[in-house]
Amino acid sequence: MTSEAIILTQHPLTRRQLLASTAASALTLSSTLSHAEAAWPTKPLRLVVPFAPGGSSEIVARALAGEMSKSIGQSVFVDNKPGGAGNIAMQEVAHATDDHTLILGHIGTLAVNQYIFPKLPYDPNKDFTPITLISKVPSLYVVHPDLPVKNLKEFVAYAKANPAKLNYGSAGNGSAGHLAFEYLKMTTDTFVLHVPYRGTGPMLTDLMAGRLQAAAVGAPALLQFIKAGKLRCIATGTSARLPQLPDVPTVAEQGYKGFEMTQWYGLMAPSQMPKAHIDKLEKEAIAAARSKVVYDKLSQDTALAVGNTRAEFEAFIKLEQARWKPVIARAQIRPEGV
Repeated sequence: MTSEAIILTQHPLTRRQLLASTAASALTLSSTLSHAEAAWPTKPLRLVVPFAPGGSSEIVARALAGEMSKSIGQSVFVDNKPGGAGNIAMQEVAHATDDHTLILGHIGTLAVNQYIFPKLPYDPNKDFTPITLISKVPSLYVVHPDLPVKNLKEFVAYAKANPAKLNYGSAGNGSAGHLAFEYLKMTTDTFVLHVPYRGTGPMLTDLMAGRLQAAAVGAPALLQFIKAGKLRCIATGTSARLPQLPDVPTVAEQGYKGFEMTQWYGLMAPSQMPKAHIDKLEKEAIAAARSKVVYDKLSQDTALAVGNTRAEFEAFIKLEQARWKPVIARAQIRPEGV
């Protein structure tokens, strides 16, 4: 007989007391963990935006961050980290271990870059957990006001009559603006030279200065300049006309049936983040994205608020990956220097 058995035999209550003590300890530990989970986040959340300030990404991120800050228990601040078509920021956040770093996922970083770059420093499907699709942003096709065209038909005719004389800018190789314009070029069978920038803001500066002739950009970053006459919108990538631009026909209306192009942005967390935190983020982010404040803010800038579930967002990303793979192959989009 072991010493433990002798002790339990000599003292009948010892085993019962031991079990009770173990149960009490487990309950205490569970209570402590639950309290810790409820207390998270314990410091401000950093929402990394993988692009330069001034574009649609920042507008969407700040709208969500402002609303989430009201209810999640800590402030949510936006941190712009441009470069490498979003890959630099994605790599950093993929390896974040502080449980307080998030990133704004995007059509480029989640559905496109893996088909453009020979090797990514992150895996969009394994290194991140989708939280919610925040917003879909209509792409607008704009030109400098000095270009003698008023609509897409005239732009296509001008491009074909002046081959290699037009250029368009984007936020970088593989960015949403790059994809949108290449998609338009393929659809209209035109050639316009691509000039990549490090972000939408710098590109728009050159476009309004006349150093570029055209661009495709998300509506939130463009409306103020269109209304001020600094840029001319020749077509929208939406399936129907936008209430904010009722006189601007869609690409489809101007002879290209079925054409549609929107950007999209969603909240992502590093895959190693605890499930309890992910669950809380999903609840808070969906509520924020569906709130009247965010809806009104994004609608004001011609963006559509979504706020779907984690499972729905994950399925959406897979569909987008399947959609863009053949488009990229056909356009032969490659990063600079490759």
